[in-house]
Amino acid sequence: MSPYLRLLRTNRNFRLLWFAQIISEQGDWLYAVAVYSLLLEYTGSAKSVGLAFVLQVLPQFFVSPAVGVINDSLSRKKVMIFADWSRAAIVLCMLLVRGPHLVWLLYTLLFMETVLWALFEPGRSAVIPNIAGESELMVANTLSSTTWSFNFAMGFAVGGALAAYFGRDFVFVLNSLSFVLSALLIGRMKFSEPHAENRPPLRPRDFADFSPIKEGIGYVWRDPRLRTTIFVKAGLGLMGANWVLLPIFGERIFPIHRAGFNQRQAGMLGMSLLMACRGIGAIIGPVISGYWAAGIEKRMRLGILFGYLAAAAGYLILGHAPGLAIACTGIILAHAGGSTLWVFSATLLQLQTNDRFRGRVFSAEWALSVVTMSLSSYSAGVLIDRNVAATTVASATGLAVLIPAVLWGITLVRPASDRPSVSQR
Repeated sequence: MSPYLRLLRTNRNFRLLWFAQIISEQGDWLYAVAVYSLLLEYTGSAKSVGLAFVLQVLPQFFVSPAVGVINDSLSRKKVMIFADWSRAAIVLCMLLVRGPHLVWLLYTLLFMETVLWALFEPGRSAVIPNIAGESELMVANTLSSTTWSFNFAMGFAVGGALAAYFGRDFVFVLNSLSFVLSALLIGRMKFSEPHAENRPPLRPRDFADFSPIKEGIGYVWRDPRLRTTIFVKAGLGLMGANWVLLPIFGERIFPIHRAGFNQRQAGMLGMSLLMACRGIGAIIGPVISGYWAAGIEKRMRLGILFGYLAAAAGYLILGHAPGLAIACTGIILAHAGGSTLWVFSATLLQLQTNDRFRGRVFSAEWALSVVTMSLSSYSAGVLIDRNVAATTVASATGLAVLIPAVLWGITLVRPASDRPSVSQR
């Protein structure tokens, strides 16, 4: 633990960003169970959960070109603060959803929050190399990923209980406040942003100028390793079905009954446990694999392959799980693999990308992944509503993840480029 503790003790900017991450992500996952439970109660359709997840990710594909330009033209710190304050207001408006006739409003608010998240997250990823040295990047990314995973596990575990005992409105208010605190913490960060120095103000007509986008595409395409690494999370996006599968498994297959609980409350606890297992797996993966990889490029690239294989195996286990314990084991394994390839791909991109292009590269990477996540999650919802067993969909998800595993394996056996490795930089 010493590298992580040293980073937090000596790097004030990263410490503030890390605290902001903890607070805002805890709020996000606290309220996710409330949103999915509300939709299943008001619509009774698995497809409604799939559509909610699509609205939480797919808009990022369409706004990512503009978002990348914004994050490469303006202060990323100011962009993140604006996004946090806006999301606080949007989440608070979810208190207005009071019946099936207002489900459309919830969808609209999810869409708006997604656009703001798309503005925030590439900026956060692009800022890390500005506040952490090259030798600290692997530690910083591993800590960020495991923190996300811990927040995910705790948020879903606690969020389901809070929603069951205190109601959904309480959880929505907590999430709104989390964004306010995140904005205040980020506002205290002090660091240089060379990409924004001496640049003219961004004008509305600049969004009609596609030359920065074209320039970014050309920059990625000229680097073979950057060109392949940018697609890693798109392969991981095939696991997007889990956003539908885990709520359905929790509510319909593995509800957790307690004295005095009705079926809806038992289902929320079941969702919480399965989602918490996903978070536990995502904590374990980067910690173990990061120690093994030690920042060596060759190992990180091999670790991405292992991550894909673990993800595929985990969902095949879930699809054939005879009981709750085996289901939890499969979920932990799958997301240990998924978080490993997430950390390794992010680290490789940060090391290989010039600061001037970093916002566009991370926006493009996320845009590619949300397409596969959206297709996977919505397809899962449609199939389940058409009476395809959730267990069958889980097994199919595991098989689908083998496709990017094979494609990535092919890149590993190709001759290495002349580009220096991460360890040589």
